[in-house]
Amino acid sequence: MDQACVLLVDDEEDLRASLTQGLELSGHRVIATGNPEDALEKIKRDFYGVLVTDIRMPGTDGFAVMRKALEIDPALPVVLITGHGDVPLAVEAMRSGAYDFMEKPFSVTSLASVAERALDKRRLVLENRKLREELADRTGIEGRLVGRTPAMDQLRRTVLALATTDADVLILGETGSGKEVVARALHDEGPRRDKPFVALNCGALPAEIIESELFGHEKGAFTGASGQRIGKLEHAHGGTVFLDEIESMPLELQVKLLRVIETRTIERLGSNKSIDLDVRFIAATKDDLEQAGREGRFRPDLFYRLNVVSVSIPPLRDRLEDIPLLFQHLAVEARARYRREIPDISESYLAKLMAQDWQGNVRELRNVADRFVLGLEDQGEPEAVGSATLFGQVAAYEKALIAAELKRNAGSIKATYENLGLSRKALYEKMRKYGLGKEEIDTQG
Repeated sequence: MDQACVLLVDDEEDLRASLTQGLELSGHRVIATGNPEDALEKIKRDFYGVLVTDIRMPGTDGFAVMRKALEIDPALPVVLITGHGDVPLAVEAMRSGAYDFMEKPFSVTSLASVAERALDKRRLVLENRKLREELADRTGIEGRLVGRTPAMDQLRRTVLALATTDADVLILGETGSGKEVVARALHDEGPRRDKPFVALNCGALPAEIIESELFGHEKGAFTGASGQRIGKLEHAHGGTVFLDEIESMPLELQVKLLRVIETRTIERLGSNKSIDLDVRFIAATKDDLEQAGREGRFRPDLFYRLNVVSVSIPPLRDRLEDIPLLFQHLAVEARARYRREIPDISESYLAKLMAQDWQGNVRELRNVADRFVLGLEDQGEPEAVGSATLFGQVAAYEKALIAAELKRNAGSIKATYENLGLSRKALYEKMRKYGLGKEEIDTQG
């Protein structure tokens, strides 16, 4: 993003020079001109600035300049400079899209303050627009497994490498981390993409009908079996079977599943005929299946049969840098579901999201994105740390990471500075700077 600027349009040379000097002394970069056409040529959709224009000018007046500027980008902040008699017109112009108006005479300090707020708004618009454009450019695997961190890059590479094979896969990940998303990516990026993807939640299948659901049955196989039924496994022929929460499958059924995976055949209930099965098995678990096997809760032989290749999904708290892009992605999905526009997402709100530990992972973040799009999430006031500058943005991110690490370590100072690779003194200084954990500093410093 270019350096922010105030684009000033005024035909009075002395006033233009005075405003320019005052704005520059306030820290703003100013591009000043008496020619409205010159100003309009500088405005593009990626223009990082605010347009400040006088209303009363010969030829093209300020209203016309504003209209033309807003045709280029309706989100551009426009500040009108008005005489006393122009105030009603300026109010009407604000209803048409102006950001604010300044009534003469006004102090340059006031104008600088209005410009600063307008530039904050403009930066937010451009950053949100950039995130959405980046999401729009992401297709295929990048559009499914969203993130910029090395962990997500590695996950995408692993999925693409495995997608073209028929190897059975065990997906490891915490609740809500996106195990089914990874499973679908393995299916859709491979040669089975045009065949069925059958997802089975092993913890949700009723015990009394689970065998019929999986293997199907013949007419008369049991009371109430009035006709032949094709089971889920047979229905998936040629495609992929996704066994979610595999740790919840009853032990007696694990034996039968093991045989199916080994022989790639099934028998419907009430039949002795073997049916060849061409499927790929992808299982997912949040548990340590080896430990479950030692405890007698899961068959070790089934674990070793499923665990041909394992894929681990990093928890969201270990890839906090992905939250801005991922949250925008989830908000876009929510917009499609609820047919609502996405509010602009402030830096302070993103910093707040990045400071949480997200025990529910992406599923929890999705719920927050839904509430955000529905207007039920309060972004709150901007925090003291963070600004439009690179320094401010880095500070906001650093604060979020330290807060997240403190929370993850239950307030332990030693664990926090060791995990972040800092000295004890450096961590204390940063905590004081950002107002984090004052109680711990006072008691341990």
